[in-house]
Amino acid sequence: MSPRTNKPHEIVERALELSRADGCVVIADEQSTANLRWAGNALTTNGVTRGRTLTVIATVDGREGTASGVVSRAAVTADELEPLVRAAEAAARGAGPAEDAQPLVEGVPVSPDFTDAPAETSSAVFADFAPALGESFARARAGGRELYGFANHELVSSYLGTSTGLRLRHDQPNGTLELNAKSPDRTRSAWAGRSTRDFKDVDPAALDAELATRLGWAERRVELPAGRYETLLPPTAVADLLIYQMWSAAARDAAEGRTVFSKPGGGTRVGEKLTGLPLTLRSDPNEPGLESAPFVLTHSSGDDASVFDNGLPLRPTEWVSEGELRHLTSTRHSAGLTGLPVAPGIGNIILDGGEDKSLEDMVAATERGLLLTCLWYIREVDPATLLLTGLTRDGVYLVENGQVVGEVNNFRFNESPVDLLGRATEAGRTEKTLPREWSDWFTRAAMPALRVPDFNMSSVSQGV
Repeated sequence: MSPRTNKPHEIVERALELSRADGCVVIADEQSTANLRWAGNALTTNGVTRGRTLTVIATVDGREGTASGVVSRAAVTADELEPLVRAAEAAARGAGPAEDAQPLVEGVPVSPDFTDAPAETSSAVFADFAPALGESFARARAGGRELYGFANHELVSSYLGTSTGLRLRHDQPNGTLELNAKSPDRTRSAWAGRSTRDFKDVDPAALDAELATRLGWAERRVELPAGRYETLLPPTAVADLLIYQMWSAAARDAAEGRTVFSKPGGGTRVGEKLTGLPLTLRSDPNEPGLESAPFVLTHSSGDDASVFDNGLPLRPTEWVSEGELRHLTSTRHSAGLTGLPVAPGIGNIILDGGEDKSLEDMVAATERGLLLTCLWYIREVDPATLLLTGLTRDGVYLVENGQVVGEVNNFRFNESPVDLLGRATEAGRTEKTLPREWSDWFTRAAMPALRVPDFNMSSVSQGV
């Protein structure tokens, strides 16, 4: 390979040629990003970046089993390629047998665009968004509020090649917008976020109008004590909770009695009703607007993923079907241990089955309760119940007789998403949303708002 060669599919092929291991998986990730940042109603920075990461997974057969070694490096040149392959092989030979060892996947049709150049983003992705954002700055300035935030667009082209003949590719666009409005004295704050593939479906004017309304609500302040309140959780908050639930739903952990999905006395809770509402929690790599990789693409092994499964085709999966737990995430290895179906993780999550009601409709039907904006700093307290704690942020509002009557103080909460599903009394219309807490790791979500009659606000928080 020439030192000038930089085509990702050629790098994958060359790494496979260099391999002396019994098996080899090579993943080339070509990443480009474009971003805008703003503060005080003015753009502050913008930038475009490019990068490449190459991951080599070597497998070595031995008398006691198959070992694996994984090495990833950024900006690998032609001269650095062979040392990278050798490092992965050395790591495999120095490791003990891999518990999750399986035959490498084979027989998957080649991606027709495997040899094409990687897709790239650029500042052009903001061609329509940036002028509209500028107009929002002018409106906000005239309305006595300040806008802060950032927009980020990332495009990753992943090329997967294996010694068993797989040649697969996936292009993943991922855009996020976070917009924060503050009063000039910084005593009032409101947040809105959006997930997008291309920024063509993001309307800064609509977001600014939403934030202006919320700052208006906050002009009246009401202090409330800790306690249990009827609470409306918006889609972003529901997403943050259910993403954590999904991350905690490994089949093996449940079968071994370590999680909320473990059945007392042994086994798992698959087949149990989690909620009386007809809700379905699902993932689908081909979900319109939330498309994700249609095959397993993982750079490391863990409780819910295995490098040996790379390239395994993914199909639509219902984790919860009309309230009943149907699947837990499982690799080929953990499926064999638990007797559950193979169900790898998928890069999106959707909760549907609620009524055709907007969040505004649900507010109008509330006699007295709280309306949240988003959740923050979510941490696990007890894996056996999946009890989580965290904070509310950027606006908790009091609803009385179907109207928002003011802003209340923030709270720390203690809740389990599994328990919340069981206690929820109403779900609204499913819509695309940006999880605020997990937006650095997981953005492709569609959720309804949920009504919980007794959400546990365990203590008062002084945060804004």
